[in-house]
Amino acid sequence: MPKLRHRWALVRVRLAGICNTDLEILRGYHDFRGTPGHEFVGEVSEVAGVSAGVRKRWMGRRVCGDINVSCSAYGHRPLCGFCKRGLKTHCERRTVLGIVAHDGAFAEYLALPLENLHVVPDSVSDEQAVFVEPLAAACEVLEQVDARKFPSAAVLGDGKLAQLIGRVLRTAIPRVVMYGKHEKKLALARQAGIETKKVRGDASDLKRVKENYRLLVEATGLAAGLTLAQQMTEPRGTLVLKSTFHGTAPVETWPIVVKEINLLGSRCGPFEKAIALLRADKVDPRPLIARTFPLADATEAIPFAQRTGLMKVLLKV
Repeated sequence: MPKLRHRWALVRVRLAGICNTDLEILRGYHDFRGTPGHEFVGEVSEVAGVSAGVRKRWMGRRVCGDINVSCSAYGHRPLCGFCKRGLKTHCERRTVLGIVAHDGAFAEYLALPLENLHVVPDSVSDEQAVFVEPLAAACEVLEQVDARKFPSAAVLGDGKLAQLIGRVLRTAIPRVVMYGKHEKKLALARQAGIETKKVRGDASDLKRVKENYRLLVEATGLAAGLTLAQQMTEPRGTLVLKSTFHGTAPVETWPIVVKEINLLGSRCGPFEKAIALLRADKVDPRPLIARTFPLADATEAIPFAQRTGLMKVLLKV
């Protein structure tokens, strides 16, 4: 069982999602050792170092949680410069649930600080709530750009995160176009009101893709995605990078300079906004669920999740 620090909670996991980052970790990303998994919904089963009233308020609540654990949660003093600026997701001494030095959600229990937890409303099901973390990452794009400046936007990629990004952008931007190579995945996007276009995922796309965009989000999860994304971004446009993968991306940087592209890295995002989208039925991620495995069958679920064209695979505890 995880050990609890002062003002930390023990969370019994109900559902956990297998993310591309988890698969990259198995290939060596971040050189992680421990229990992976960072997308989850669970219920609080214990709280340490709090008053009886605070404990009562949290016990039994269904929660999801921010994955970055910062200075304050560990009791470090003084706080690092990023935490002092309110940038806890970039804390110099942070651990990251299931990714950096912190055992994750592919287990019966996990431990997180109370400050990381977010209560899941009763109207939001477990199958919706397990998507809060990646949906928050999708919401981060709208935190970083002013959607009112963009009459249209494109998402390069048709995978799990790309699907969520497309749905979030669609809540704020009139026309959203998804470029992908899997017809079944593109069909899911069309059901959500997203325009789709087929690409091959190889060098031929550089000649075949003609339309450019003022806002483009690269979410292919592949090194080759950045080259095409640069071409598809208008001069003085904004290119948001969402892909994380183990390895390097050989890329020419001259298009960024010549076209004066605004290049943004984008990672974790606001849980409150993700939960609000689910509660208001503005985004429904449930059609993305491909299959749910018992946690005991995780060694079967993880290879299954790597199949081409497959969407979200869940682990039920």
